[in-house]
Amino acid sequence: MGEEVQLSDLQLGLLRILWDRGEATALEVHSALVERDRGLAPTTVSTMLSRLEKKGAITHRTEGRQFIYRALVGEVDVRRSMLSRVTDYFFGGDVSALVSHLVEGRGVDPDDALRLQQLLAERSGGAEEHDDA
Repeated sequence: MGEEVQLSDLQLGLLRILWDRGEATALEVHSALVERDRGLAPTTVSTMLSRLEKKGAITHRTEGRQFIYRALVGEVDVRRSMLSRVTDYFFGGDVSALVSHLVEGRGVDPDDALRLQQLLAERSGGAEEHDDA
């Protein structure tokens, strides 16, 4: 799929189903979407699966007359690629501006703030060892 993974909400929804199930037929994906309040025709789901396959995000194997689809890209990789695109496009590649925007826009509770501090300390190599003994 290359380095940059950009997907629509629907495509992400289809991938989430495949990530959750491991593999599924187009009909199984359609049924899962219906459960999630998406009123799409089965043919639309099949078309979207085909497009995802052309992008290299999924593949299929044939069982009888059915295609069984599975993801070729992981959720972490897709998230990383899409977030990188957002960071580049909206924040000129400035990660601190992105984080600042997220913190200001959503608010940060004390547990989140502590976790952010720990993550930053780990990334900078400044994480302190805690000895519980």
